[in-house]
Amino acid sequence: MLNKVRVRFAPSPTGPLHIGGLRTALYNYLFAKQHKGDFVLRIEDTDRSRYVSGAEEYIQKTLEWCGITPDESPVHGGDFGPYRQSERSALYKEHIELLVDKEWAYYAFDSADALEKHRENHEEKGKTFIYNWHNRLKLENSLTLEKEEVYKRLHNKVPYVVRFKIYDPEHENEQYLIEDEIRGKISSDLSLLDDKILFKSDGMPTYHFANVVDDYLMKISHVIRGEEWLPSLPLHLRLYDAFGWDAPKFAHLPLILKPSGRGKLSKRDGDKLGFPVFPLEWKTTSSPGYKEQGYLPEAVVNFLALLGWNPGTEEEIFEMDALIDSFDLYKVHKAGARFDPDKNRWFNQQHVQRLPLKRWVDLCKEVLVSRGVAFDTKTLFSVAELIQNRVVLVEDIWSELRVFFEDPSAYDESSVKKAWKENTASVMESVVLGLEKRGLSNSDDIKDLLSDIAKQHQIGMGGVMAPLRVCLVGSLKGPDLSKLILLIGTRATKRRINIAIYTLCK
Repeated sequence: MLNKVRVRFAPSPTGPLHIGGLRTALYNYLFAKQHKGDFVLRIEDTDRSRYVSGAEEYIQKTLEWCGITPDESPVHGGDFGPYRQSERSALYKEHIELLVDKEWAYYAFDSADALEKHRENHEEKGKTFIYNWHNRLKLENSLTLEKEEVYKRLHNKVPYVVRFKIYDPEHENEQYLIEDEIRGKISSDLSLLDDKILFKSDGMPTYHFANVVDDYLMKISHVIRGEEWLPSLPLHLRLYDAFGWDAPKFAHLPLILKPSGRGKLSKRDGDKLGFPVFPLEWKTTSSPGYKEQGYLPEAVVNFLALLGWNPGTEEEIFEMDALIDSFDLYKVHKAGARFDPDKNRWFNQQHVQRLPLKRWVDLCKEVLVSRGVAFDTKTLFSVAELIQNRVVLVEDIWSELRVFFEDPSAYDESSVKKAWKENTASVMESVVLGLEKRGLSNSDDIKDLLSDIAKQHQIGMGGVMAPLRVCLVGSLKGPDLSKLILLIGTRATKRRINIAIYTLCK
């Protein structure tokens, strides 16, 4: 092995990338960058029956959106390619023959019908059929057939698979000690494991075999992957034993749990509770991804990083560089991490508030341009700065911008009921007259005007401010009134008041 840290993210292109997979990619990336190492993207596409067109491109776009840039990949190239398993067939063929020659693997010619009969016979006796050391010498394989017969069948292209001899009771102990960087030492009983298929009848390697061969040939130093692969760890380490290779270090990440904390997070949970489980929208789903629902990529990276790991401090808001500095693989939790949609929205709001003003203005510009709304750039800077702390998701930008560029199209019924009284129309007419008579150049001028009108009508400031807000915004929610009036101007303010008086007094 090289001393340099080299990690890989190896998804299968079978559909959109779940955020659990994205978290695995992120943890690999953070670990690699922290140790000045390499992050490799490898596409594990040997199972052609599950291959989905467009999935590989989706994975690459997701990583790009999140700022998780591979050092080596099918797109970026590198010294250890090809980086698609479907392009590495010759390497797998060479290595499977090596295992057979070393008598760690064998050809199995058992038909599907014959194996099904064995299963049925075992079930009748209340047992479970497992193809392993108990019965491998009673089945139809190269361990029981004469060499000439094996060669003949191979020559005649009789269908076969290659199985791995995972345990030999004559030469080995049943208990196999393995170690995980997160979970510590684990004991596995080899006698309970089956002789896994390494090579399928279609001539393609299984995930387990290709995975180990590729990790070794690509000089991977650490395998950081999901908890669901923990049961496969004994098999993978045994394959390293069989080849006589030094194994990488393994770390299995905890599950991402449903918001209830019970069970693994699924797409169904997102559909039911109204939050995304994919980073980007997938072509065959009706629900948007995090990008389309208005999340910033840095916010998604932030909340995913804290699903299973924390720095041991009260700090919660991280940019990518800070995550790279702080991340510690050995502080990743063993227990599952509960997914919290509400907290994720909070993370996004925090990152929106921290955006540099120019980038924030650019996002606001994009919204206005997409809606064909004319705007003055200087005014937009002031408006954008005013609404930045009010926006949670990027998709909320228009609802906050709208009041500065469009008159209200309707008035919230409950707001009108609270704010509009018998004398409100005359109070609002006084505001219009005051705007015509006074030159209003700052917030203090506007506040003084509204205070004078409240005294004139012998009412509290709320009796002026609340209905004025309804006139200008359409509800009792919205930005600071004096700043709103300054930004939309006296003419627009008077127009909106007059329209509201006419509409609400009919």
